[in-house]
Formats: sequence, C-alpha cells, structure tokens
Amino acid sequence: MREVPPVEDLGEGLWSIPVPVPHNPIGFTYVYVLSATGGPVLIDTGWNHDDSWTALVEGLARTGHGVDEVQGAVVTHFHPDHSGLTGRLREASDAWIAMHPRDIAILENLAGQAPEERAASMVAQMTRAGFPAEDVDAFRASPTVFRSPAIPDRTLGDGEPLDIPGVALRAVWTPGHTPGHLCLHLADRDLLFTGDHVLPRITPHVGQFPLDSTKGDPLGDFLSSQARTGRLPDAERLLCLPSHEQRFTGLPERTRAIIDHHEERLARMADLLRKGPTTLWELTSGLEWRRSWEDMRVSARHMATSETAAHLRTLEERGLVERDGSMELPRWATIT
Repeated sequence: MREVPPVEDLGEGLWSIPVPVPHNPIGFTYVYVLSATGGPVLIDTGWNHDDSWTALVEGLARTGHGVDEVQGAVVTHFHPDHSGLTGRLREASDAWIAMHPRDIAILENLAGQAPEERAASMVAQMTRAGFPAEDVDAFRASPTVFRSPAIPDRTLGDGEPLDIPGVALRAVWTPGHTPGHLCLHLADRDLLFTGDHVLPRITPHVGQFPLDSTKGDPLGDFLSSQARTGRLPDAERLLCLPSHEQRFTGLPERTRAIIDHHEERLARMADLLRKGPTTLWELTSGLEWRRSWEDMRVSARHMATSETAAHLRTLEERGLVERDGSMELPRWATIT
C-alpha cells in the first residue's frame, strides 16, 4: 500500500483529498474539490468502501464544507477508484454526476448484465486467449467482476464547459484508458486535471475488451489522445493534477515519453511475432512486466493480456500483423 498523503489546500478554492483504495497497491485516488457558487464541485469521487467514504467526508470538512453541500461531481472515467462513491454522494447531497457519454454507455451495459453472465464471458475469453486450464479454473473459482456504480445523470462531451458560474472548466476528451476518459482544463489558472490519462511516472492501463475483439483500437486512440494533449494551448505552462502520484509540469515532454514507451512495446511485439503464429497468452507471458509473470495473480494476468491485445489491435490496424487459426484459439503473426 502506498502512503496516503494529507488533504492539501492548493489555493483559490481548490483542494486535493486523497481517498484511499483499501487493500489495493494503487493506494489512493486524488479527489479534487473546486469551490463554486451553489456549493463545491468534485472531480472524481473515489472507491466505494466505508474507509474511502470516511476519508472523503472528513476531507470535505477540512475544506470547510459538509458532504451535503456538494452540488455535483465530474467523473474523469468509469473505473471504480474514480466513480465508486457516486451513489453514496448522490444520496447524501442530491449531487448531479457528469461523465462522458461513451463511459456512461459502458456503465449502462454493465448494469444490465448479471455478474454470473459477465464472469462466464471472461472465462470464455481467457480460454480463447490460450490461458492454461489452471488459470481459467482459478478465475472461475473466484471471479473478479466490476460492479457498476450509480449511472451519471449529466453528459459532458469534448470541449464542453462545465455549466457552473465562475468555474471556467472545460472537458478535453482523451479516449484510450477508457473510451470516454476526460481531462479537465481550467484555462484561467493554467491547470489541467489529467485523471489517469497522463501520469508523471507510470503509464495507465490500456486494454482491449473483449480480449479477442476485432472492433475499435483503444491503444491507437490513446496515442492520438496523448499527442493531442501535448499540443493543448500553453501546454508547457500547465500544472497537471493527476489522479495518482504527484503534480507535475512539462506536459509535452511527458506525453512524448508515453507515446515512445508504447511505440517501443509495439516494435518489440512485432519482432516476437516474426517467430511464427502465437496465441495471446503465449505472447503476453513472454513479455516483460513490472512484476514477474509467475508472481502475478490471475486477475493481473488478465489485465496484462488485455493490454497485449490492445497493442495487437494497433499492429493490425497498421497492417503489420494478422490473426489466423480458429475462432476458438486465434493466433497472431507478423505479415511478411
């Protein structure tokens, strides 16, 4: 677990509240609080856990506000460490919740599926990816299935301003980490809330779901979004406020570094695939990860495999690799 930093006054009515993610190496998610006419506005809400809720309520008290005063929350994306407390917040304050429509659509789809149905789908995907039987059985015995939080009641699209007097906050659509990920630009203060899109030290997870889907190109979208973010007006001057780690500047350099990292990864995969047709599991298990493959839990292996799948989709879109074999066990190889 990462050490959770204190609540911090960032000046001019802006605060950061680190909301813990219990029993998770991510440690915490920064929830930002903006003072506004009609009550504070949150950027993200945090993980759905009693300890997380207590940290959010106590953090708001440090800013001089009660949770019942919150008028709304803008959620950068649907992942549970960002959106998990939307339901409890709405119950406590009748706050509106805003999110990009593409992520709202994902939550609506998840809410319409039974957990057993989604777990069965993941088992089928892992089988087609070539996971060994012991991994599939381990997942089947203890499935990790994301539970949908409250559905937002406001949409916020690319370039749209937040409809709050005195807050010049504008949405910047940055798909990739999720289809509807948003950064939020506070132009009059040279601030950019980057969510998980741009982090100062690590790169966020970009996965393909379902694993063997031939639709979309999430990594391609992510790379385009990184380049676009690095070209924002006065990007070099912006102070970036991410959801994890610490604040940073040098946005153009950081986005270039993230793009370069993925281009190197793409080149490495294309090189490995020259050895012949390879299953998704074989390719993923042969790559380097921050933690050794042997030490990964099945859920972490699934996430790593989805990231590999996203890279393969980009290589397919670029005409560099192709898949063959049966639908039950597809394989990928470099196009010669």
